[in-house]
Amino acid sequence: MEGTIYSLIPAVLMLVLVMSTRKIYLSLGTGIIVGAFMLQDFNIVDTVVEVWTVFLNIFYTKKAGLDFVSIYLLAFLFLLGILTAILTATGGSRAFGRYATKHVKTRRGSQLMAAFLGVLIFIDDYFNALAVGQVARPVTDRYHVSRAKLAYIIDSTSAPITVISPISSWGAYIIGTMGGIFADESFTDYGAFEGFIRMIPLNMYAFSSLLLVFMVAAFNLNVGAMRVHEKRAMKEQQLFDPERGDIAGELTEDVEPHEEGRMYHLIIPIVTLVLTTVSLMVYTGWREVGAGASLLDIFASTNVNLSLFLGGLMSVVVGFILFAAQSHPKANELEVLKQGIQSMLPAIYILVLAWMIGEIIGTLETGKYLADIVKAMSFDIHYLPLIIFVFAGFMALSTGTSWGTFGIMLPIAAQIAMTVDAGLVIPAMSAVLAGSVFGDHCSPISDTTILSSTGAGANHIDHVLTQLPYAFIGGFSSIVGYTVFAMTQAVWLSLVVSLIVVSLVVVTMYWIKHNK
Repeated sequence: MEGTIYSLIPAVLMLVLVMSTRKIYLSLGTGIIVGAFMLQDFNIVDTVVEVWTVFLNIFYTKKAGLDFVSIYLLAFLFLLGILTAILTATGGSRAFGRYATKHVKTRRGSQLMAAFLGVLIFIDDYFNALAVGQVARPVTDRYHVSRAKLAYIIDSTSAPITVISPISSWGAYIIGTMGGIFADESFTDYGAFEGFIRMIPLNMYAFSSLLLVFMVAAFNLNVGAMRVHEKRAMKEQQLFDPERGDIAGELTEDVEPHEEGRMYHLIIPIVTLVLTTVSLMVYTGWREVGAGASLLDIFASTNVNLSLFLGGLMSVVVGFILFAAQSHPKANELEVLKQGIQSMLPAIYILVLAWMIGEIIGTLETGKYLADIVKAMSFDIHYLPLIIFVFAGFMALSTGTSWGTFGIMLPIAAQIAMTVDAGLVIPAMSAVLAGSVFGDHCSPISDTTILSSTGAGANHIDHVLTQLPYAFIGGFSSIVGYTVFAMTQAVWLSLVVSLIVVSLVVVTMYWIKHNK
C-alpha cells in the first residue's frame, strides 16, 4: 500500500475525524492505528509492535541512539509551562497587563500588538509562536480577546514571516536546499541566496496571510467559529470554551499572583529567554561551521531545539530566583513547578501523537504518491506554480510538515521547470514554499499549529477550526495570484492582485457585517 492512493487513508481519516468529532486524541490515535494496520497487513500483533516502535523512535533508535531534537523540544515545552506559572505567581504577568492597558488602550490595539510582535520575531517559527504567546497573552487577556483569536494571530505570523526571511532557521534551510538543487540541475543563472531573494515576492500566501492578520485585527473580522469564541470572550469574559478540556499552556489550578508583583518579574525572565536563545542559536551554528562563516551559514547550521531548551532553562532559573525573593505564604517552588508541568501535558500528548502519525504517513509514502501525481500530470507549463501550490498545500496538510514538503517538492519543482523552461524554476520553487505554509496552517498535526495553540493557551482543535476560514482566504487569493502569473508572467502584478483579493474579501465581509 506504500506509495499508492491507499496511503492517503490514515491522513484523510484523521482529518475527517478532527472535523466531525473535534476530539484530537481520538482522531490522531485512529489515524495511527489504521496506518499501522496497513503497514503490517492487518496483523494485530505486528500492528501493536509497529505502534510501540513508532512511539519509541521519537526518543531513541538503535541506529542513532537518543533523539535529542525531540527531547529538547519536549523539555522546552515543560520549561515554558513552568515559566508561565512563575510569571503568574510572581505577579509579573498581571503587572505587565496593567502597564500595557495604559499604552494599548483597545482590543484592536492588543491584537495589532501581537501581530507586530509576530513579525518582529522572525528568527524561528517555534521561538516565535511560544515567545509571542508569553508576551502578548497578558495584554490580550486584559482586553478579553479570545485565546483562539490570539492563536490565529500567532500562527499566521510565525511561519509566513520566517519563510520569507533569509536570516532565519527556515531561510537558511531553504537556501541550503536550493544550493544542492541548483548544483544537481546545473542551474548557474544565479546562486542560492539570490534565488531565495527572487522567490520572496512570488510567495503569495506568506504576504496574503500577513496582510490578512493585520486587517482581521484592524477590522475585528471574525469568520465562522471565531465569532462564537470572540462573542463569548467579549460578553462573558471567558477566553475559551469552559467545557473544553486540554487547554495547552493554561494552568490547571489558580496560581495566586503576588500582590507586590512588578513588571520586571516578567520582563527579566522573558529578556533572558530571548537573549539566551538567540545567542545560543548563533553560537551553536558558529561552532558547527567554524570561524569566518557568514551569518547565513551560521543559521543554516544552528541547533534550534538545544538553544530553546537552554534558553528556557536559564529563564526558569532566573524566574525562580525572583520568585524566591518574594514572600509566598500560599505557594512554594514545588507547587509552581507542578502547576507549570501539568499545564503543558496536553501539548506534549498532541505533539507526540502528531509525530507518530507523521512517521507512519512517511512510511506509507503519502508525500511520494502526491509528488508522483505532479510529475505525471500534463498541463500548460505556465500553470506549473499554481499546480504545485495546490499539491504542496495538500501534502503539507496530510503530512503535517512544511519542511518535509520542502524536501520532497522543491527538487521536483526544479526538475520539471528545468525540463521545459528554466525561467520557471524560481516561481515553481516559490509556490512550493507558499503551498507548504498554507497546508501547514490547515493541518492539526503541524508542529507550528500545535505550538501556536500552546503559546496562546488555546484548545488545539478550536485553534485549527477557527483558523481554517482565514487560511482559505489566503489560499484563494494565492490561487488568483498564481493564475495571473500564469497568464502574464508578471511577478509584482501577480502579488499585488493577490493582496487586492485579500483586501476586497475583508472589506466586503466588513461591509456585510455592518449593513445587515
